[in-house]
Amino acid sequence: MGQKVNPIGFRLALSKDWRSKWYATGADYTDKLHEDLKIRKYIKGRLQFAALSRVTIERAWNSVRVTLHTSRPGLVIGRKGSEIEKMTSDIAKICGGNAVKIDILEIRKPELDAQLVAENIAVQLERRIAFRRAMKRSIQTAMEFGAEGIRVRCSGRLGGADIARAEWYREGKVPLQTLRVPIDYGFAEAATVYGIIGVKCWINKKEEKIAAAGSNNRGGRGGRRGGGGRERRNERPSA
Repeated sequence: MGQKVNPIGFRLALSKDWRSKWYATGADYTDKLHEDLKIRKYIKGRLQFAALSRVTIERAWNSVRVTLHTSRPGLVIGRKGSEIEKMTSDIAKICGGNAVKIDILEIRKPELDAQLVAENIAVQLERRIAFRRAMKRSIQTAMEFGAEGIRVRCSGRLGGADIARAEWYREGKVPLQTLRVPIDYGFAEAATVYGIIGVKCWINKKEEKIAAAGSNNRGGRGGRRGGGGRERRNERPSA
């Protein structure tokens, strides 16, 4: 069996942040966890076509703050804020009457958001567009918008074939084991007439600069070099 780790969970506390921020113990933890799942399911169903990338939930003592990251804030807000008001009241019912506040953050470049890219490919597959064309078009668009690298993988009954398979394309650099590289990950499912096709997307945005103090760190014991995440080189001994 393949032993894989979720790219977001792999980078938590390093370059990624938690999508639910609160603390609870015992039965209270169970109740809040199920409330979070209901909130996410409700928002996903209601904002199905609003290009919603991710949902962040924060809790205080008796208040809940929901942050929506979307590239179409106009659809989320609705005419004169009608959608926001309806969603606020519905989420308050899910949370047992707690005060609910909804924030909206606009995604400036949806072409560089892995979740939105994966969902875009899934929508094209549901419209019976050839999967290779959809994948290559998304890769080309992401690279034009300044991505360092992108990898897209589709798996399932591609093209209506009887045997399920997986195909992937990659362009640029996508180092999945280098934790300092800001890799964005997204997953979506396309419900086609032949079955569900899974779409995964990894996007490498520009590498973050390492602090000079960390890169120049040298240990003082016995003249040895500090670790500092520096790669080791295998040098040949001089003759």
